[in-house]
Amino acid sequence: MDNVAVIGAQWGDEGKGKIVDLLTESADVIVRFQGGNNAGHTLVVNNEKFIFHLIPSGMLHKDKTCLIGPGVVIDPKVLLEEIDNLTKHGFFVRKNFKISGTAHVIMPYHREIDILCERKKGAKKIGTTGRGIGPAYEYKVGRRGIRVWDLIHPEQFRQKLDDVLSDVNDYVKAVFGHRGFDADNIYREYNSYADKIREFVVEGPLYLNGEISKNKKVLFEGAQGTMLDVDHGTYPFVTSSNTTAGGICTGSGISPTRITEIIGVSKAYTTRVGEGPFPTELFGDMGDRIRSMGAEYGATTGRPRRCGWLDLVALKYSAMVNGLTGIAITKADVLNGISRIKLATSYSMGTRTIDYVPSNIAEFEKCKPEYEELDGWETLDAAKGPDPLPQAVKRYIGFIESYTGVKVYILSVGADREKTIIFRDPFKA
Repeated sequence: MDNVAVIGAQWGDEGKGKIVDLLTESADVIVRFQGGNNAGHTLVVNNEKFIFHLIPSGMLHKDKTCLIGPGVVIDPKVLLEEIDNLTKHGFFVRKNFKISGTAHVIMPYHREIDILCERKKGAKKIGTTGRGIGPAYEYKVGRRGIRVWDLIHPEQFRQKLDDVLSDVNDYVKAVFGHRGFDADNIYREYNSYADKIREFVVEGPLYLNGEISKNKKVLFEGAQGTMLDVDHGTYPFVTSSNTTAGGICTGSGISPTRITEIIGVSKAYTTRVGEGPFPTELFGDMGDRIRSMGAEYGATTGRPRRCGWLDLVALKYSAMVNGLTGIAITKADVLNGISRIKLATSYSMGTRTIDYVPSNIAEFEKCKPEYEELDGWETLDAAKGPDPLPQAVKRYIGFIESYTGVKVYILSVGADREKTIIFRDPFKA
């Protein structure tokens, strides 16, 4: 049994899509297990860019099956747009795509409430994408959600919609002075979506466990990153789902014993989007250089990402809570030409020095990074393979492995597939 998970090891945007795309070669089934269209995985294939928001990145491989699991919240309009785009480029194979019927649906009132809440918070906003993901999860946990099963059964959907909309309208009118939502309009719009996705809907956990029982290899694709996990991240500046390895089981319906390798993806530096503490953030010329060289703008929102040196304290924390068996380092080429590269190995917090990420956000906001410095390198070329790597790169990788206690499996030095060095394939480990 070889079932591999790819998890964001930082604050998201680490390049998970490329790593998933590479590992898909060895997999049979690719599963997205959490998040919504607030995620954006960017892949470059034959000099053409593809951005995935909901469909697993493995869809670029025609002989693979892609499943959206129960832990994902789905905006059906966005999903259908993604299907249309992939179909136009010849990548969407209908029989290879499946949606778990127990996944929840993002409704128009979720998106509107998301925007209204952020606006109401003003300077204290979280920095959400405004896509309705948080409210959709709130309604799910509050047992007021509408699931895909409901959506594709018209009478069932109408009953659920009428029941929930009564409370929704009372809420938005009282709190925001909003005019409310019309059930007939929503029903018509979403009924049209249901007609187009019905053919893909399956019993997700039943299907997935059946495939594993047939010795099919499964690749689990995470969205966002460890530091944005709703329980283990920099709360409240987090997403609304479990982005860590524990979310795989609840978000797909498989047992923890089914997972054999957990790969954490980390950039060679650190970025984050939105509000919240970020100890290694760079504000001067170096931060601007990394942002420019790395094209650090959100795939979903277009927002410029905050950039900083690699935070090894946070990466070691990620290794701990996920049980990482390997690390994939991306965008190492962005650091080309930098003579001295810094890595945060501890934090100063007042008069104390600590080597862990404090879970109390008020303490974490006070943390200042303490760095180790290593020599940089001039250029990196994946075509040369691992042996001729510059000594500075080898020392950099060795330092990360020594600090985190986790081996680096993959080094990415560019956006294209071929610009990757694989030291160890997790499907063959």
